[in-house]
Order: sequence, then C-alpha cells, then structure tokens
Amino acid sequence: MNWLDWLGAFVSNPAHRTGPDSPQQRIAEHLAFSGQALLSAAVLAIPLGLLIGYTGRGTLLVTALTGVARALPTLGLVTLTVLLAGVGDTAVLIPLVALAAPQLLVTAAEGIRSTDPQVRDAALGIGLTHRQVLLTVCLPSAAPIVLAGLRTAAVQVIATATVAAYVGLGGLGRYVIDGLATRDYPTTVGGALLVVLLAVATQLFFTLLIRYTLPAGIRAQVPGTAFTTFKDPT
Repeated sequence: MNWLDWLGAFVSNPAHRTGPDSPQQRIAEHLAFSGQALLSAAVLAIPLGLLIGYTGRGTLLVTALTGVARALPTLGLVTLTVLLAGVGDTAVLIPLVALAAPQLLVTAAEGIRSTDPQVRDAALGIGLTHRQVLLTVCLPSAAPIVLAGLRTAAVQVIATATVAAYVGLGGLGRYVIDGLATRDYPTTVGGALLVVLLAVATQLFFTLLIRYTLPAGIRAQVPGTAFTTFKDPT
C-alpha cells in the first residue's frame, strides 16, 4: 500500500469517526497540552526577558542557559519527569515548557534591546519612569520580535507534543505511537499528517494575528514577513 491508500484507510476507519479515538478528540487533547505549555512558558519567560533586555543584566547567563535548555532531549525529560512525578500532565508539561521558554526568553530580551536608545532617553527625559518606558515605549517596539518568537515556540510545541503518547496520555501522538507499536501504518501516517496540518494551522493563526493586531508599520518588522534584518540571537 502507498501512503494515499493508508490515508484512505485511516479516514474510513469507524473507530476514527466518533468517540475518544476520533481526530477531533485527539486534536482537542493535543491543543490542550500545547496551549497550557505555551501559556506557562510565556508567563515565565517573557516578563523575565523584557526585564533582562531593558536592564542588560544577565544577558550572558541567559544565553548560556537557553543554549543548554535547547540541547536537552524532550523525550529524555519526559522519562525523567515520569520517574520523579509519575504519569500525568506534568510529565508532558515540563518538557514542553522547557522547549518553548528559551525561545520566548531570548526573543523578548532581544526585542527590548533593539529599541532605539535615543527614544528611551527621550522618554526618560520627559519624566516617564523606567516601568512606563518599558511598557509604553520599549514593549510596542519589541512586539514584532516577541510575536515572532511566540509563533516559532507555538509551532515547536505543537510538533513536539506527540511525546505525550509515550507516557500514556492522549493527543495526536496516540495515532503515531500506537500505530508504530501495532504496525498499523494507516493510523501512523494519518496521525503524522494531522500533526503537520495542525502545525501549519498554528503558523497561519499567528500570521493572521500579527496581520490584524499590529499597525502596518510595526507589522512589516515581524521576522519571517518583511523584516529581513532580524537575526536569531542564539
């Protein structure tokens, strides 16, 4: 059988039409894991990145730590978390947060650092506090890079959340892992395709979000669109 035949068999499988093994249920589980991980990573990393980018303190340490975090194997972290905390959402949440947080931390810091120093000095000169300068001057300027980092982190998390199936949890990884274990290749191929489509949909969602929430002048600076001078700080 070729992959088109496998996809046809996956779609026509009665078990995949309704119930706990249906694509809509698996996608909902996948999005729940991914969304929780991305939100947790954003709450932890973005404020810290903004502070580091504004003060300039801890930049070298953060760069080193994020490099180490990116090198950690996700599946290894899942296994270690299961051994320490048992099977549960935590076993997936911690590795996914560890995957997303470095990207968000670095891009938030780099976005603030890219603010024109003369603009910051002028804002301080008219009497704004450092907090006001950070939130009303630097943050809007950094928004393109921060959103680009959020988009990249979201796609990475969506693609990696399949590891939830390794510890008996749900999501689209169930199709891939269970299919490989039982040599049910239609299910494996169908699950892999759904992961790809969900990642593409996530990319499209953030592209539309950037398009309709940012002013045109700022939107043109978003890395991956018209802003070509951005370089990954790592």
